[in-house]
Amino acid sequence: MESLWAPWRMDYIVSDKSGECIFCTGPEASDDREKKILYRGKHSFVVINIYPYSNGHLMVAPYRHLDCLTQLNENELVEMAQLIQKSTEILRQSSAPDGFNIGYNIGKSGGAGFDAHIHAHIVPRWTGDINFMPVLADTKVIPEHLEETYNRLLPLFQNLKI
Repeated sequence: MESLWAPWRMDYIVSDKSGECIFCTGPEASDDREKKILYRGKHSFVVINIYPYSNGHLMVAPYRHLDCLTQLNENELVEMAQLIQKSTEILRQSSAPDGFNIGYNIGKSGGAGFDAHIHAHIVPRWTGDINFMPVLADTKVIPEHLEETYNRLLPLFQNLKI
């Protein structure tokens, strides 16, 4: 039997799950690297998903704590759309994916793992990236460490102008 090591998962296992909003406390923190924030706009920000579906899985969220897309004001809506567009371009440039899954999961019934604060997912996809592991072992294989993904993407986001 082959073992898959994912030592960064231990941080989640032992973390405080007090129910605080990760999309509110992340931007309030002073360490963007620790919180995996790649870009801060006026109304929203880009962050790496620390429990990704694939390498480079990003999220775009407004600073305001809102639970539905319909509550965004025009400035938030426009900036989030721009950040989704620019993030997609950056991922295409840095990772050469064959495609993307981009969208919102609104509410628990809509598939939102965290439904209290609206956020968009940008998930790079490659032909053949679905394999037997999720089906047989309920396991996803993410071949790049989060720190490497952050370090690879950060210089590209530092040059981003919205």
